[in-house]
Amino acid sequence: MKTIDKIYINGEFVTPQGTEYFDLISPTTNEKLGKVLLGNTEDTKKAIEAAKNAFKTFSKTTVSERIQHLKNIKSSIEKRKDDFINVMIEEYGGTFQFASISYEYMLKGFDSAINLLNNYNFIKTMGESEVQMAPIGVVGIIIPWNSSNGFICSKLSTAIAAGCTTVIKPSEMSAQQTQLITECLHEANLPKGVFNIVNGLGEIVGAEISRNPDIAKISFTGSTNVGKIIAKEAVNTMKRVTLELGGKSPNIILDDADFSKAIPLALGAAFMNSGQACIAGTRLLIPENKLAETKVFIKEIISNLIVDDPKNPNTAVGPMVSTKQYNRVQDYIQIGINEGAEILTGGLGKPEGLENGNFVKPTVFVNVTNQMRIAREEIFGPVLSIITYKTEEEAVEIANDTTYGLQAYVSSSNIERAHRVASQINAGRVQINGIGHDPMAPFGGFKQSGIGREFGTLGLEAYLEPRALIQPK
Repeated sequence: MKTIDKIYINGEFVTPQGTEYFDLISPTTNEKLGKVLLGNTEDTKKAIEAAKNAFKTFSKTTVSERIQHLKNIKSSIEKRKDDFINVMIEEYGGTFQFASISYEYMLKGFDSAINLLNNYNFIKTMGESEVQMAPIGVVGIIIPWNSSNGFICSKLSTAIAAGCTTVIKPSEMSAQQTQLITECLHEANLPKGVFNIVNGLGEIVGAEISRNPDIAKISFTGSTNVGKIIAKEAVNTMKRVTLELGGKSPNIILDDADFSKAIPLALGAAFMNSGQACIAGTRLLIPENKLAETKVFIKEIISNLIVDDPKNPNTAVGPMVSTKQYNRVQDYIQIGINEGAEILTGGLGKPEGLENGNFVKPTVFVNVTNQMRIAREEIFGPVLSIITYKTEEEAVEIANDTTYGLQAYVSSSNIERAHRVASQINAGRVQINGIGHDPMAPFGGFKQSGIGREFGTLGLEAYLEPRALIQPK
């Protein structure tokens, strides 16, 4: 049993003024792991004040100074690789495979920020004027429970690169993971107030960040519904917002694809992070005349898919993060049944032998139409809907018939054809014949999948404001 009773403000671990505790529960066993003392509105205001004061000097740091800070953080994180992987498995239920990949992505985030700083010009000439790209101010970073530390590292590294200071509100469900990253950041010896971390509830800590006039920008990752609440509050003080929200990603497998490769890839996209991923490819679009073949492949692959304790290196699907999330996924499986979709594999209930945890049977529906709720709403669990199409044009139409537009997938043996189809999909990222991440390419969504972009030059510029110096001749 672990008790986390400190938050981080102005370079120090301090006891919050808040008095409410939140229990930390293992997703794998539903046993209590510990508890975390939550910060309140006053704690959040203190953190914002510290960041505001630190911004006065940190905004004037040189590129080389910022690069050194990023290198120091990365070095600190590298010392505790096993701790990062293990705490994610224990507290979040992330599989060993996913936790290991997440750790590598954390490190790459610092590399890409350093790369940006080595190549980005903060002073530009536009027309006949000098344009200075100035740090925006104090940034409020609000992140969810899936890959919590990955989000902290990617957003914080960008903020540091831009010369901004930060107040971070992680999910209260990720308190052990947050404690670990905070210890690493403290060891990196950044100037006081550059980063501040307040454990707390969204309606308290998140709400103060959203309304406080000293916050210049919010970078949020989470659900579309919460993103809308934050955006409405932020507009009162004209905060800049970057919102990376939900998704219902289409995966188009074209008729010329190698299905022996495309179907395993499709299941990997659908069930990544046990389905708890905004970029999960949860709508699989298959040519009508390939459905029978697809069913055979899926049954065979899922029969060999390991659903088990996330510590097992071979586990492909672990537990849902909480009983609430487990029940949400069960409700959607029932909705799919009620809507008339047919279960090809999986279904209601827990896999045999895993009754104590929040485990879901990886579920694949066929006979799904794109108007069903299971095809339109983000489930956030290992549930895949197969939708058939007759023509390439219809596939694109179905793919785009969604309120979301975060990521999409296309498979074809003809690269030119895949590229042509990918170019017609309204999504921030389209994966062609694979699943990859480019930390220098923009990430974010069309439509209700968000506002703005993260990563690369576009991501950095979201933390900067252009100041034009015009000198008439």
